[in-house]
Amino acid sequence: MTNHSESTGPAENSDVTEQKELDRRAAHDAQVTLRTPAELADALPYLLGYRPEDSIVLVALHDRDGRGRFGGRARLGIPASRDDWASAARQLAHGLVAGSERRGSRPAQIVAYVCQEPAKGETGREVMQRLQPLAQLLRTECGALDVPVIEALCISGGRFWSYCCPNVGCCPDDGTPMGLPGTSVLAAAATYAGLQVRGTLRELRARLLPSETSAALEQEIALDTAGAALVPRLLDDASRADVAEETLSLAERMLTRFAAAAPVPGTLPADLRDDALLSHDEAAQLILGLQDRTTRDRAAAWMEGDDAGPALRLWRALARRCVGPYGEHAAAPLTLAGWVAWSIGDDLEAREALAMALGADPDYLFARLLHQACNEGLDPEAVRRCLRADRADRAEARTEATETTGRKKTAPAASEDCSEPGARRRRRVRVRAGADGDARPVRAEGRRSRLAPRRPSRGEGSTRPGVPAAGGARARAADRNDAGRASAAGPRPGGDGAAEDS
Repeated sequence: MTNHSESTGPAENSDVTEQKELDRRAAHDAQVTLRTPAELADALPYLLGYRPEDSIVLVALHDRDGRGRFGGRARLGIPASRDDWASAARQLAHGLVAGSERRGSRPAQIVAYVCQEPAKGETGREVMQRLQPLAQLLRTECGALDVPVIEALCISGGRFWSYCCPNVGCCPDDGTPMGLPGTSVLAAAATYAGLQVRGTLRELRARLLPSETSAALEQEIALDTAGAALVPRLLDDASRADVAEETLSLAERMLTRFAAAAPVPGTLPADLRDDALLSHDEAAQLILGLQDRTTRDRAAAWMEGDDAGPALRLWRALARRCVGPYGEHAAAPLTLAGWVAWSIGDDLEAREALAMALGADPDYLFARLLHQACNEGLDPEAVRRCLRADRADRAEARTEATETTGRKKTAPAASEDCSEPGARRRRRVRVRAGADGDARPVRAEGRRSRLAPRRPSRGEGSTRPGVPAAGGARARAADRNDAGRASAAGPRPGGDGAAEDS
């Protein structure tokens, strides 16, 4: 079910990161001095941790005793429409500078990059000329914030051009060839510090994208079948708890299965191995079960230690199974994948997975909160503590319920309040008087999770098996657990992935 050749749109997310990995992992204080545009161009993948494609990148420089020091980095996909270039440049510049100020260190200077591969029949020089207005907008926006852009580079087709250097001798019209990967000064320092460049964002996203292989149809049929059986139970308060337990029990068995699998080298072979471990029916049950937000929050507790690695692989595999009209369902496994990645320190995959979750469902509050917290460089330990506490409370409740059952207490009468842990409370039904004066039951109002995909109607009032009628299955408000997490993960963001500097 992997889809490693899939390409994605470049402007679907933005991210801002902090240049802290070299300082955190390096065992020495060796300084790396970059003096030329060629060295800055070669250093970009090591500053980001991946090779950007179709990207605008700003890198902050801070003054330290007269020498520049790399600070935060901000990246945004190049908008396809030129009309959006000005707002993208403004967003990126303001995000980088404001985030640096929030951390008490305003950038002294900025280095700007625009990276895009030539289209069919296009040369790198033509790309450079086409993107020149975008580079000028970046310089203007940064200058308006009193932070000058000291170098603006275009990287395309294995060559680079400087928009700031008028000297044809060092910056020829046809561009300067990029150095061999891994041969720059910063590359050597990064290798010594144990850092690696992880390919491109396209390759990273391909691990999380729905499959478009022949197996996708079989997975869609399995999702339809599972939806017919599970959706009515998930919408029924009396059986929702049972579905949650079944989902979590199955997920735990899958984690054990994934942990026991023999490791294989390479990203693609590893994903193919994981796909083979998960049947279509198992994937369908997990995907639909995780649409319940309480179940999803409980699954998020597999975030550290021996659980983290198998859990991240499982959530990736489930995201790849959200095929066809079930694309929106990927928001849950993508958010879980992003959360686990962030929890174990992989900010790059965390930001991409969370941005993709927001792409699948822009209103997914858990993904939005985590995405902003990750972009702002907050410590995930606050969220981990909440999940650990919730897990401990549930374990204590199960223990008390077991002890209560062992003592064979008499079941409470129907009129009594069921206050024992694990007891199921009688659903309250409000009544109102009808026009004829008779009392009529009124169904208790409540939120419904998204449980089935949107599909074009095949006639008035028609729906597919297991799919609620249009308009009734999508939740528009956050649940209690999401709201409680807002205080731990940071302030409520105002957008769905706007760049914030760290």
